[in-house]
Amino acid sequence: MDNKEEYGFFAMLDRMQYIGRWALMRNSRTENIKEHSFDVAVIAHCLTLLHNKFEKDKEGAILPDPYKVQAYALYHDCTEILTGDLPTPIKYRNKEITKAYKEVEKEAAASLVELLPDDEEMRAEYMELLAPDITGEEQILIHKLVKAADKIAAYIKCLREESTGNAEFSAAKEATGKTISEMDMPEVRYYMEHFVPSYGYTLDKITGRDT
Repeated sequence: MDNKEEYGFFAMLDRMQYIGRWALMRNSRTENIKEHSFDVAVIAHCLTLLHNKFEKDKEGAILPDPYKVQAYALYHDCTEILTGDLPTPIKYRNKEITKAYKEVEKEAAASLVELLPDDEEMRAEYMELLAPDITGEEQILIHKLVKAADKIAAYIKCLREESTGNAEFSAAKEATGKTISEMDMPEVRYYMEHFVPSYGYTLDKITGRDT
């Protein structure tokens, strides 16, 4: 790994900033998958801390490493550099389309990993982050936490758009809020009740100067 060869993996990840989200919607401000991934990683880390706090005294409870969950969240949309952000109504229209898209995501992950040094251990590490093997109780829980964080980030995007007077996101906000509620996860309820409301506040209100 000291042979001065050049590798394009991280330069490709940097291009996440050019991939817009919500392509079918009229946006007051365009959101890209790079900033979205940061939002999801921050939320997923917090959800894991909350989960571990709520579950720590329960026998047999699974308590994931918050930083491990954060890493999965940070990389959860990286394959969209190659696939683009397929709108949710299409991605989940039926099982066949969803299955086919998952295969495309795996191929995209493999293509990205090829831009790393030819080191089996390093490539395996990043392949797991880009296309996780969701088997076993801990991995299933991590997937749920990242998915919840992804939905919360989407809900916050809807809040931001509504705050600008953009009614385009009203139906998406309602549908996303319903999905979040149906998750029935205590850590998610806590985040929605205690952290999400302030996203609609002014700067002075957030910092406590608006009294």
